[in-house]
Amino acid sequence: MENKNKSKYFEKPWLKFYPEGIPAEVEIPVRSIPQAFDEATEKWKNKTALIFYGAEISYSQLRDEVYRFATALHNLGVKKGDRVALLLLNSPQFIIAYYGALKLGAIVTSVSPVYVSSEVKYQLENSGTETMVCQDILYDIVERTGVELHNVILTSINEYLPRFKKVMGKSILRGVYKKMEMPTTEILRKEGLYQFQELIKKYPPNPPEVEINAEDIAVLPYTTGTTGLSKGVILSHYNMLAGEYISNTFWPLEEGKEVQLAYLPFYHIFALAFIVLGAILRGYTTIIFTTPDPDDILSAALKYRASVFMGAPAMYEILRDYEKTDRIDWKRYKYVASGADALLEDTAAGWKERTGVELYNAWGMTEISGPGICNPVGRIKRGTFGIPLPNTSAAVIDPDTNEFLPVGEIGELIYNGPQVTKGYWKNPEESKKDLIEIDGDIWLKTGDLVTMDAEGYFTFYDRRRDRIKYKGYRISAREIEDVIALHPKVKEVGVIGIPDAKVGEQIKAVVVPHIEARGKLSEEDIINWCEKNLAHIKVPKIVEFRGEIPKTDVGKVSRRELREE
Repeated sequence: MENKNKSKYFEKPWLKFYPEGIPAEVEIPVRSIPQAFDEATEKWKNKTALIFYGAEISYSQLRDEVYRFATALHNLGVKKGDRVALLLLNSPQFIIAYYGALKLGAIVTSVSPVYVSSEVKYQLENSGTETMVCQDILYDIVERTGVELHNVILTSINEYLPRFKKVMGKSILRGVYKKMEMPTTEILRKEGLYQFQELIKKYPPNPPEVEINAEDIAVLPYTTGTTGLSKGVILSHYNMLAGEYISNTFWPLEEGKEVQLAYLPFYHIFALAFIVLGAILRGYTTIIFTTPDPDDILSAALKYRASVFMGAPAMYEILRDYEKTDRIDWKRYKYVASGADALLEDTAAGWKERTGVELYNAWGMTEISGPGICNPVGRIKRGTFGIPLPNTSAAVIDPDTNEFLPVGEIGELIYNGPQVTKGYWKNPEESKKDLIEIDGDIWLKTGDLVTMDAEGYFTFYDRRRDRIKYKGYRISAREIEDVIALHPKVKEVGVIGIPDAKVGEQIKAVVVPHIEARGKLSEEDIINWCEKNLAHIKVPKIVEFRGEIPKTDVGKVSRRELREE
């Protein structure tokens, strides 16, 4: 297949915007995550690794407990290649269990704490999990799956809280669950159930030596299943470490000197890459929050003089209007970044106006082990999500023909790099569909519709699956959302297509007004606003008002749930 425009992408026009001293290619050490963990915990052994509501854990203590937990798993029969599921809230236990399982060469599959039983069941069965580390308050969800597990290790959020805060366990978890019925002692002592702390205390820090190759599978995160069943994404030790090494080249952060706030859900690839892996291997001090409470986050940021802040756009939307946001001198932060969802220009502009600092927008996905395209420090281009990282390539193709498209034309983003997955777990059909070969190179079809400008900066338009088909036109749901979100009385909005035999799909907008505008904003107001700012074919025909809109656990509007309703 001849691609006349191929040279435009392989010239990599973005290279001239790299931070000073960053080459187009950086060396990526070939090793396993446990090897990298051992080096980091030895190097930083006297530093504080984790802070959990005031409780501090040093790197040497973290390593000791990881080794003890690995020894315990080994004695429970866990071996190389076994899948170990983590159904845990953000906590030190997550990090200990993560590295403990990897130390044995096991494969970690992290499960969302907000999943219902059917979703948990699917992930456990599809991954072939036999051992699970589970939050005690979530155990009833696992029981209802009916999946037979060899080992279930239960842990309480109280276990690593300081003594004076143990009685506050439920308040610390406020907002996570409306009902938090603690399991009874009888349930917790059933056969096959083990207690996290009892295992840590029982076993010595002497796990067996296991030969782990860089290409062995390390983690098996599952996609969010927005178009059907979730897919297990195969990520090797090399994939994860490559993502960590090349992304860190872009940021002005210093090993052993940063203090990072960690409220993003650990199970998600954003936190799994930046915090659970990156922050530990770089010797940062990580302040862990079980729930993203703005008061807790801002108070800890002040107390511990945090230097790095990363979050989803939803958090910046909250903080830009939050009364206590000005307590923080955001200009002293080395890096304030947004990821996990598309960043609206209104959010970025509002944040800059409130704090005086720019948000560094970035793009990534589970299939590329986290980050892949970022705005470099000092060379931000608002409205874009940046330029590709070292060792990688990105391009825009026609989604149907796979032909390269010229600069400025909307098409599907494809990506190539050392951190890209080798495929989906037990799903060769999807692997073949999403991993394509063009002129001898393997590219990941991301499903994101984007443009690339002449300088190599990429701009997001929509997910391919979220395009609405109206009278033969393909309309971007996000474009309509962006316009409606600018209405001064609108707080949030989600746009979807509703099947209609005559036109294909009708455009529906689900709108959440600001509190003071509720009852004062009409369907006609929204339609008139859209008619002034959009082509007539993009104006919603249906407008529904709500008090809240369904979200994913990283703050994205869940169009899937809106469609299912």
